[in-house]
Amino acid sequence: MEWHACLDEYEKLVIRMNTPRVVIDNAVCPTATLVKVDSARRHGILLDAVQVLTDLNLLIKKAYISSDGQWFMDVFHVTDLNGNKLTDESVISYIEQSLETTHPDRNHGLNGLTALELTGTDRVGLLSEVFAVLADLQCNVVDAKVWTHNGRIASLIYVKDCNSGSPIEDSQKIDRIEARLRNVLKGDNDIRSAKTSVSLAVTHTERRLHQMMFADRDYERKPILQHRADLPMVTVQNWVERGYSVVNVQCKDRIKLLFDVVCTLTDMQYVVFHATINTAGDKAYLEFYIRHTDGTPISSEPERQRVIQCLQAAVERRASEGVRLELCASDRQGLLADVTRTFRENGLNVTRAEISTIRDMAINVFYVTDAIGNRADPKIIESVRQKIGLGNLKVKELPLIYHQKAEREEQTVGVGGAVLLSLGSLVRRNLYNLGLIKSYS
Repeated sequence: MEWHACLDEYEKLVIRMNTPRVVIDNAVCPTATLVKVDSARRHGILLDAVQVLTDLNLLIKKAYISSDGQWFMDVFHVTDLNGNKLTDESVISYIEQSLETTHPDRNHGLNGLTALELTGTDRVGLLSEVFAVLADLQCNVVDAKVWTHNGRIASLIYVKDCNSGSPIEDSQKIDRIEARLRNVLKGDNDIRSAKTSVSLAVTHTERRLHQMMFADRDYERKPILQHRADLPMVTVQNWVERGYSVVNVQCKDRIKLLFDVVCTLTDMQYVVFHATINTAGDKAYLEFYIRHTDGTPISSEPERQRVIQCLQAAVERRASEGVRLELCASDRQGLLADVTRTFRENGLNVTRAEISTIRDMAINVFYVTDAIGNRADPKIIESVRQKIGLGNLKVKELPLIYHQKAEREEQTVGVGGAVLLSLGSLVRRNLYNLGLIKSYS
């Protein structure tokens, strides 16, 4: 690290303390790459670290987090989507540089675009109406993410002017966009809760979607489908002697799961002091020791229930319901409006969507169900593919998450009967897992 000539030793010390130290190790674990981070603790630092890893679509197989006093230490066991260690030096270098930045920039690729935020009641064909309005108003959709949960929809759409290729800054045009999109979202029965906003600010898209759905209170609404068997199990207990609230989450493992949970805890103003994350087969087990930012634990039964509801919602929002369809085609004005209109005309409902543009190609992913949320009829899917183009729209299985065989000495992790360990044992265990002590026995 090079120092500016005018810095004194104290200033250098402060910079050292506040700059995360990152070590990436491929030698210790035979099945995963270890990413170790330690730095001075601040609110949100865990989320920043997890965000860097999940933005690269890495799988976090295990993690150990510990905040001792004012110091933050953690280790992540990560692999790529195929379960392999990280060997690409450019990826390793990017992780090191990003984690060593105090406030890393995330969505730098979306600079120069206008952001549209939409929330409202979901219905079949809503997305096609939104994209039709944008096409009519000469807005080119460059990037977008759409989530639905419990009958609600949240979308963050990045657009530019079709003619100039510049962000949309004309106040009158912005007013027209907001008004027409709000009318679409209102429909016949959502006069009060439909919301639209336009800005030039760039934020982390997926974190913002969590915040939008949280503000929309989707967690309080009843699910559309009651028969799902893979609902997340969440428990919250208070460890009175040590002043922690202990949160356990048990659910199906998937990519970006840890990000979704930590993002929600952070935005609810809780601080994670210690945590252990394990995966076994297709299951994930997450345990967090948390307090409010003012240092107090959860203090009431309504608050406890709210945390449970919010974490269940955080896990479910990204859960992939429906058939995954991938669209790869030359980008053109009105493409999304045409594709989603075809979905609507064939009774397909989009439960989640990821829209991106690379050079002149549209790379889009849609998860679709039938009109009432059940799996779509394969014959209808094939008919839709025929209309859009067999070579452009393909049916894809969900990405296969690679799972190692459970270790022979693996301990069964239960949610309902979580044992509250002593703080000393917990800290020693995490320090051992971080490789900072030789034994915690």
